[in-house]
Amino acid sequence: MAGFTIKHSDEFEAMEGSGDSTWRLARKALETPCFGFNLVEIGPGGQIPEHDESGSGQVEVYAILEGDAVLRLDGEDHPAPAGTWASIDPPASRTILNRSDGKVTALLIGVDPAGSYESMSWA
Repeated sequence: MAGFTIKHSDEFEAMEGSGDSTWRLARKALETPCFGFNLVEIGPGGQIPEHDESGSGQVEVYAILEGDAVLRLDGEDHPAPAGTWASIDPPASRTILNRSDGKVTALLIGVDPAGSYESMSWA
């Protein structure tokens, strides 16, 4: 193994989800074991399932890469155009809604806060 993996998102395995969403299995394609991350594409009028991470204890980061989304966090709606990032603690309920006429693409990252990641000294 060369010590790295490079793939285009079109090469990620696609999995159809509920709410007119398609999951692109980025972590699986890149074989990254230290944290979870996937792309989700949400069609107009769709959304990902509302949930929390109390059971897993993981913190999630959502990044809206494309489109005009709405983040519903603990029942409160927040406009989330492309370029929006959110860090969400485990007990908070969360979903991404697409109320627009175009596609929304989001990067979802999950990590156990008790994990072994150590930030760089400058971070």
